Amino acid sequence: KKLKSLASKLVSISKGRAQVKVFVDTAPIMEKHLAERAGIGWQGKHTNLLSAKFGNWIFLGFIFTSLEFPIDEPDENHCGSCRSCLDICPTNAFISPYRLDARRCISYLTIEHKGPVDLDLRALLGNRVYGCDDCLAVCPWNKFSKKASEIRYSNHSRENKDLGEFVGLDDKGFRSEFAGSAVKRIGRDRFIRNVLYAIGNSGNSSYKDAVEKLTQDQDHAVVDAAYWALSKLGKNID
Repeated sequence: KKLKSLASKLVSISKGRAQVKVFVDTAPIMEKHLAERAGIGWQGKHTNLLSAKFGNWIFLGFIFTSLEFPIDEPDENHCGSCRSCLDICPTNAFISPYRLDARRCISYLTIEHKGPVDLDLRALLGNRVYGCDDCLAVCPWNKFSKKASEIRYSNHSRENKDLGEFVGLDDKGFRSEFAGSAVKRIGRDRFIRNVLYAIGNSGNSSYKDAVEKLTQDQDHAVVDAAYWALSKLGKNID
């Protein structure tokens, strides 16, 4: 909404001559590469955009326009010899600095990947049910970051919720719980699959009854995850 507001002002300033198009993760645009060329930051060894002013905690959005602007100088790479982001990855997803195997990345596995996650990776997911920020959080450049002033980015209402409060959600309940949240886009089935992996990794047997019910779910990945979780909680079902 903020980019659209700015784009409207560009049209107004140009007296209607400017053509504008807003993108926020809605098209196959090389966001990080363009942002790097625009001087916003550089792509760190974790492949994400990194800023000396804001650290890792930035969102990228774009306005494409026919207006001409002065061209900024690209930023320089300031990672040096640091490899904290590479070493902390739970699944060893980095092939080498600046090269990521997305098939092992927890953000990809919990958000983009459809169907069951490979057996050898499930335990490495830990309690992560939507994405992973480990390689971002450990970056030393975050010491320059500041808390977001945008209230929508400061919603901590789900931080203290128990996994048991999520595992029983049906589609309607999921949509209600995550209305207005990016989590909603992965859908109920993929989210519940992730919650079941987290429950299996928790070792908490109090979840057994709730998990057992999901062995009769309509989604095959949820059913598979439920049986896997039960096996980790010490209960097998024929």
